Amino acid sequence: MRKIIIDCDPGIDDSLALMLALSSPELDIMGITTVSGNVPADMGARNARKVLKHMGRMDIPVYIGEQVPLKCPYIDAMDTHGQDGMGESFLPEVPGDFPKKSAVEFLEETLEKEKISIIALGPMTNLAKIFSMRPKLIEQVEELVSMGGNFRSHGNCSPVAEYNYWCDPDAAAICYDLFGKAGKKIEMVGLDVTRKIVLTPNILEYVCRLDPENGGFIRRITGFYMDFHWEYEKIIGCVINDPLAVAYYIDRSLCGGFDSYTAVATDGICRGQTVVDSMDFWKKEPNSHVLTETDTERFMRFFFSRVLKKKDGSEWEAEELTLLSCL
Repeated sequence: MRKIIIDCDPGIDDSLALMLALSSPELDIMGITTVSGNVPADMGARNARKVLKHMGRMDIPVYIGEQVPLKCPYIDAMDTHGQDGMGESFLPEVPGDFPKKSAVEFLEETLEKEKISIIALGPMTNLAKIFSMRPKLIEQVEELVSMGGNFRSHGNCSPVAEYNYWCDPDAAAICYDLFGKAGKKIEMVGLDVTRKIVLTPNILEYVCRLDPENGGFIRRITGFYMDFHWEYEKIIGCVINDPLAVAYYIDRSLCGGFDSYTAVATDGICRGQTVVDSMDFWKKEPNSHVLTETDTERFMRFFFSRVLKKKDGSEWEAEELTLLSCL
């Protein structure tokens, strides 16, 4: 098992990513930290708990992180994710207090003790905070997988920017700069690959037949998301970005890409754009591994073979879900 912390902003696709992570025996999830992005950090923490409750994993602590970006005014994405952040499913709140220590404090204490990996599914405000204060702790990060950015794909909240990096561009810029100085690369799981991961109505109906409980949960939180994608992008279905970052962390063969130096624009009309120096104009050492290819069919089988359960409680084998390729 690999020790990880999931930094997120649940969010519909974050919730799906958590379902995948919680269903993957390779992962030892030491904690979930939330940050303001899709929804405010405290709402994200409550939503993370709803997923943990559904998955029967209330043993994992959730730490509330930074409430606002480093410099920019905070703009949420609740138009995309609903007023509750979970597709206006309005699932019951899970009672109980959250840990008193903040997400940044938890990250600091954990990294002081041991090496871990971080899967970042939202803006990188928490990470920029801790690594700006304690840059040497980057040495304790085995891997940082970030769902964010884009190379050749257009943006999803501006012509050129992906939302997580647009929401707090200064935090993303700091992380890429500091990881480069430490001789490390951020795994950039951006829109070039995540935009290919579309949950369609046909697939959703199929998985609901296979597993009414978990399929029904997915249906309940994604209906709003599908309506949004149809209205604004004319997509039949919804793009589920974040689960691909978790899947890629577990199985690198699901995606392909290249090493490059990446910088993040912090203001102006290009705010949040990831400038990927694919032609090596700047002659700088790579600070990122930029993903450009993914096997959509394999991902779908990988995701649902773990998240869905058979009537006897066992998992589906990926090979048993070959029908997904026809939907």
